[in-house]
Amino acid sequence: MMKLIAGPMATVSHTGFRILVEQFGFVDEYFTEMINAGTLLTGGAFEKFYIDPLPVPEKVVWQLTGKDAKNMEKAAEQLCLLPGLGLDLNMGCSAPDIYRYGAGIAWMLKPSEETKAMVRGIKSVIDNALYQGQKKRFSVKLRLGDDDFTDEGFFSFCDMLVLEGVELLTLHPRTKKEKLARPARYHYAEDLKKRYGNKIQVYVNGNIKDENSFRHVQSVCPSVDGVMISRASVEKPWIFRQLSTSESFSINLEEIALKYIDLVEQYQPPEFWKTRLQRFFSYFAMNFQFSHYAQTMFINATDNNDLRKKIGDFFEKCPDERIKSV
Repeated sequence: MMKLIAGPMATVSHTGFRILVEQFGFVDEYFTEMINAGTLLTGGAFEKFYIDPLPVPEKVVWQLTGKDAKNMEKAAEQLCLLPGLGLDLNMGCSAPDIYRYGAGIAWMLKPSEETKAMVRGIKSVIDNALYQGQKKRFSVKLRLGDDDFTDEGFFSFCDMLVLEGVELLTLHPRTKKEKLARPARYHYAEDLKKRYGNKIQVYVNGNIKDENSFRHVQSVCPSVDGVMISRASVEKPWIFRQLSTSESFSINLEEIALKYIDLVEQYQPPEFWKTRLQRFFSYFAMNFQFSHYAQTMFINATDNNDLRKKIGDFFEKCPDERIKSV
């Protein structure tokens, strides 16, 4: 049985969102949004919100990013002393500001010895840091590489990670510049699992958004250990339940929308409210027949109470949109 994993998304994968998704069940792991090593070490005012493990600490995987190996090691020491299932290195984010900073996918493109030394340092930290007698699982989330990648180069890079002690690889099978319109090459995840067998776990990520795409990935990658879902879980926080059971159920979209506002207010600082709510509702509005109308209303709200009013106005005008059968 493949695991179902809630993937990391900036401004989304926080405590409030995990609480919302967890009420529907069937999530095996939650990856956090990227935690910047340098900011964590300087004790930024908002870092406590990034490292809140609620509501299910045993399912949380801390995702670490940074450009400096020593800072990443020191940050890993802190994260390993928190509850949680694992520590994940982000080598897959290809956002231009992250890549130019020297983080994310930049680690796949740096001199191999530099990346190897960083991975080795993190592995040493994990091996020497225990939380309640348990050490964190060591994983890496990555892409295929730059646009001129070769199979030889990609698999050689993965061989290095495995030899240095990485226990799980999550593959988003696209290159640095490829966007979502480019079909994901899922077969590379299956190739990784066949290459390493039971030595490591392999998760696959990218464009898994409904039952059809999930079944397609299962058919192409029957051997992988898990499927990671990101954007679709924001649009449909119940998607993990939908993929795990044949039983039909109904969703009250108005209740979910209002509950999410409450959760953001409870678990995020006021400085984050606007970005967290705008990002969520830009996806969640896709549930509606009049999605563009709803999205425009919701993301242009002046404040949280205005957003609540706009939600109420929307469902008053479109009452048939309130209940969704799944």
